[in-house]
Amino acid sequence: MEILDNATIGFIVVFIATLFIFGEVMVRAKGLFGIIGVVLMALYFSYHLDVSASLWVVLLYIIGLALIIFDGKVTTDGTIALMGLLLMVLGLALPAPGIVYGILVAMALILAAPASYLFTKVFPSRNMWSKMTLKDKLSSDLGYNSMNESYKELLGKEGITKTPFRPTGTVEIDGKLYSATTDNLWVESGEKVKVISVDGTRIVVVPD
Repeated sequence: MEILDNATIGFIVVFIATLFIFGEVMVRAKGLFGIIGVVLMALYFSYHLDVSASLWVVLLYIIGLALIIFDGKVTTDGTIALMGLLLMVLGLALPAPGIVYGILVAMALILAAPASYLFTKVFPSRNMWSKMTLKDKLSSDLGYNSMNESYKELLGKEGITKTPFRPTGTVEIDGKLYSATTDNLWVESGEKVKVISVDGTRIVVVPD
């Protein structure tokens, strides 16, 4: 495999290997992506490492990947993942035969890792990093109260105050009772009001 002496080939091999390894982490690929990525990465390491240096350099790479997975499942703030990425870069760059080669394989990792996110557009994604990327939507179909969503439909509607507002009270809109506020206005019971603002579950009404 003398072809791996070429820095450009090394870049391509590491890029594709990283793409599939991180793709396995990102999506449910039934292990296929992981196998492809590990085989290609093993090819890179086995060619450039000798017996004495192989263990600790490969450990750097594996520990770095483990930290990224740990961050995605537990901490979800990106700090540990960044440390893991740096360890993986070191694990790839240290056995490289030259500085240019090392820079290229490091760039391959840095470019391929975020590019693997594109797999989530085609394959079913895992739930990792959902907190970091704010992908989870707190809606009723996931077991959450979707009251905030329905409140938005009240904007501009008219209602009748059922209690005095001092400045908070109860208003009836379309036959339903809601807690609302007039901010700094005092309104008596039985008066006609209009919803002028909805922010979450906070409904602001004014005399109509």
